[in-house]
Amino acid sequence: MSTQMPAFSRLIRFLGRDNRIYYGDALLPPGVNDVAAATRARIIDGDIFAQHCVSDSAVEIRRLLPPLAPSHVGTVRCLGLNYADHARETGMPRPKFPVLFYKPATALNGPKDPIPVPPMAQETVGLDYECELVVVIGKRCTNVTQQDALNCVLGYSVGNDFSHRDWQLHRGGGQWSLGKSFDGWAPFGPAIVSTDLIPDPQKLKIWTKVNGETLQNGTTADMIFGVRETVAFLSQGVTLMPGDVIFTGTPAGVGLGRSPPLSLKNGDVVEVGLERVGTCTNKVEFETKSSARL
Repeated sequence: MSTQMPAFSRLIRFLGRDNRIYYGDALLPPGVNDVAAATRARIIDGDIFAQHCVSDSAVEIRRLLPPLAPSHVGTVRCLGLNYADHARETGMPRPKFPVLFYKPATALNGPKDPIPVPPMAQETVGLDYECELVVVIGKRCTNVTQQDALNCVLGYSVGNDFSHRDWQLHRGGGQWSLGKSFDGWAPFGPAIVSTDLIPDPQKLKIWTKVNGETLQNGTTADMIFGVRETVAFLSQGVTLMPGDVIFTGTPAGVGLGRSPPLSLKNGDVVEVGLERVGTCTNKVEFETKSSARL
């Protein structure tokens, strides 16, 4: 399978000081590796999934947005129980095949945006965090082999598979998605880092901090199904499209697995981070009431 590396290094989508939305290649200060700290970016012209170029024109970043525009996102796939230490802490058997569920595209959120919690998710405890390596598909592929799987990847982000354990495990009729699919419950970013900067996604540190305290501290080397296996498996009989997003599971240390269990509260600040990518830092915000949005 032929492959063409993207022109960008750290793809971001952002609101500029002129109130226009751009795709750009983030410019990092010397010694800084967290793309969330970028203040300027070179504008990207063209199709980020095909022919594009990084211009010499740099603009100031007013606010980082989700790395992909809603119109560029196909499906949001997620894996459960994909870290050996997390499977052990849940007491569930190690899966023989990837455990797949979906989130709606409306769950995607920006790297610095609040996570809204609707009233129905405030009724009981169980709000939880999950730091995850996020894979973004860059080209159409079906029945791809593990050998060629990384050629289909545009790049990598970090995300938070925000969850409500009661709705996930007890109120959802056995389906996990209900407790994971509310609007804004999949923040990711701060960038999509290209595969030339991350040639091996199985050698990355990954973590979660809540109000500054480290609660998850793992490595993608502990994934049961690595990125190659995941992309190849998900493409069997199913076409993966440019812009498809894959959350690849979380390491040990989730709130549910702690003793006593930890449940996030209104106002908590959750940071998820991935080595060579950066951080997403999101504040938990309880909504006061449900209102129709047309």
